[in-house]
Amino acid sequence: MTTGSDPEGIRNCQRRPDGITTSGKLEAGDPARLAAIGVRHVVNLALDSHPEALADEAALMAATGIAYTHIPVPFDAPTSDHVAALEQALATHPGAIHVHCIMNWRVTAFFYLLDCAAGVPEPEAQARMAKVWNPLDSDDPRAAPWRALLEGGR
Repeated sequence: MTTGSDPEGIRNCQRRPDGITTSGKLEAGDPARLAAIGVRHVVNLALDSHPEALADEAALMAATGIAYTHIPVPFDAPTSDHVAALEQALATHPGAIHVHCIMNWRVTAFFYLLDCAAGVPEPEAQARMAKVWNPLDSDDPRAAPWRALLEGGR
C-alpha cells in the first residue's frame, strides 16, 4: 500500500481499494513522485514503441529505487497470458505497487478480471473499471478485443 497523497497531474491516476495505484502514461518526473508516496514496484503494460511511452523508464525507476516490470500488451491483442503475467508480478513483488499503461485502459481492464477472479461482485468490478474506461459498454471498434477478453475471462 502506498502512503501519503497521490500525485496529481498523472493521466487517469487512481487508487484502488487494495491500495494499488494505477495510471496512464508517466512523465520523466513521475518516478520520483511515485517514490515519494512509497511506491516500490512499477508495472508497465504499454509498448515501448508507443509515441507517448516514457523513454528509459526502467532506468528512471531504478534511479529512484523502484523495481520495474514491463509486460508489453499490444492494445489490439490482449490475452489471458498478459493478465497472468500481471498477476504474477503483483504476487512476487512485495510492497506498494503502481501499474500503468498509456491511458490506464489496459490496467483497469486487467484489474477487472483480477477483481472478478478474487470474488469481487461483477457489478462492483465493472464500476471500478468504468471510472476510467468500460470496453464492455463501448461501440468503439478498439474495444472489441478487450470486450472479447473480458467476456471470456469472467
